[in-house]
Amino acid sequence: MTTPLLSIDEKHNIESGAWFSSLSPALRAAILAVAGVRRIADGAPLAARGAQAEEWCGVARGAVRIGTVSLSGKQVTLTYAEPGTWFGDIALFDGLPRTHDADAHGATTLLVVRKADFHVLLAAHAELYDALLRLNCRRLRLMFHQLEELNTRPLRARLARQLLLLAKGYGVAMGDEIRIGLALAQEDLAQLLGASRQRVNQELKQFEREGALRVEPARLVVLSRDQLLAVADGPDRARDE
Repeated sequence: MTTPLLSIDEKHNIESGAWFSSLSPALRAAILAVAGVRRIADGAPLAARGAQAEEWCGVARGAVRIGTVSLSGKQVTLTYAEPGTWFGDIALFDGLPRTHDADAHGATTLLVVRKADFHVLLAAHAELYDALLRLNCRRLRLMFHQLEELNTRPLRARLARQLLLLAKGYGVAMGDEIRIGLALAQEDLAQLLGASRQRVNQELKQFEREGALRVEPARLVVLSRDQLLAVADGPDRARDE
């Protein structure tokens, strides 16, 4: 733990997170009282698949890439934990090893609660059990939803929805435009969607031709949220990849 305090923006990211803000003031204060602050450089490893869990973390700035390694040795990105997101509790509950690798994506700030302090919080605040149960139920629902979309929705619709989620989590409004602050290579975006980089590139170019999106080096800019919504919420079609 190298830095004792969060910046104003980092504190806002934690306190405005949907899950954390739903907790009672007493529980929020108790978590903050035992949490340390860790600032991590881009690409720094946070956890390794198969390792024992020792910490519960909340993202205050930046992003945490959650991924794995394929049988061929290729790094695969599954999701990004955005500011306000907490992770690491599952392995602390069941005592089993970490299921995935985690590393910083961009300069990242974490609130870190040690394993011993996590269990002290659970013993002192029964509310935390219910809160984490609801959090994991939400994660499970999201996972089922993503599996359903992967098998029932065309890539174009899934890409539109992913762009909207990125704009919500990392968007910076610039007039009528929304600049997605998370730097993603097209390969990273393709991995999130379970598609090839070439197919994702084709769809991005189509959105650009339609005026819904502008593609910049390592950045995406949403020009028309309404157009992306119309595609994301369009009628179900069989998977077209």
